[in-house]
Amino acid sequence: MADRRLQVFYTVAKQLSFTKAAELLFMTQPAVTFQVKQLEEHLNTRLFERTHGKIALTPAGELAMHYSERILDINAEMEARMAEMTGQMAGPLMIGASTTIAEYMLPRILGAFKAKYPQVQARLTVANSETIENKVNDHTLDVGLIEAPSHHPNLTTHVCCDDELLLICAPGHPFARLDKIAPGQLIETPYISREAGSGTREVIDQYFRDHGIPPEDLNIVMELGSREAIKGAVEAGLGVAIVSGSTIVKELKLGDLVAVPLDLPLHRKLTLVYAQEKFRTKLLQSFLDFVDTCQLTQPKPK
Repeated sequence: MADRRLQVFYTVAKQLSFTKAAELLFMTQPAVTFQVKQLEEHLNTRLFERTHGKIALTPAGELAMHYSERILDINAEMEARMAEMTGQMAGPLMIGASTTIAEYMLPRILGAFKAKYPQVQARLTVANSETIENKVNDHTLDVGLIEAPSHHPNLTTHVCCDDELLLICAPGHPFARLDKIAPGQLIETPYISREAGSGTREVIDQYFRDHGIPPEDLNIVMELGSREAIKGAVEAGLGVAIVSGSTIVKELKLGDLVAVPLDLPLHRKLTLVYAQEKFRTKLLQSFLDFVDTCQLTQPKPK
């Protein structure tokens, strides 16, 4: 029910990019520009300064953004309250998840939640932990499930699962014969890492620091943003890597990879994040409670 121009303007203002706003809103960039122009004409003022390919909010734009956020939140709260009066759990639920959770742990939870509440339309965004946090923080997503502690003071966090990370190597690698491996043994070995911004990368880097090894001292031969690419590179003998045990069950069963526990073991907490100040609908609260009851679990490597 909220004015579409406000929704479009608010998204542009949060992203400070017409292109990114168009992607989030599933609109063309000219359509986004037109909606903002219409709002500027209605308010008889410029909302953005446009210089050197960048945009910034004008003082009027800052004020408009403040009121737009309040109006959109009130509108969302009204629609949610009205829906709850019908006694039905329905509507969209915008969920974000980092790759490992989305592909290995969340499908079972979403399937069970959908079976219980068939009128709910769960929409899943998959990205690295940093991106998911940012989208929850700017209210693009209702809730996120990430692989590292949250860094946003405006987000509420709740631990929902424990996950063990293991070293993986090719069957012919010298490490394949070990029962466990110490962090110091990895310094000279060709190492394949996740990309910056990955929750897995952050947790592993901190693990090395805790054991007196600066991550930059590792012999990193590749940084890859795909878990499957990392497994493929390790299988090809290009290096070793550290990954979630939940992601390698098939490869271990087929004998394509070997997993070696770290000494000391490396565990991480998988976390639910949601905005503190955002009105929490009955639908969102039901999903949070459902995840807490079900407990995210991952298949264990043999």
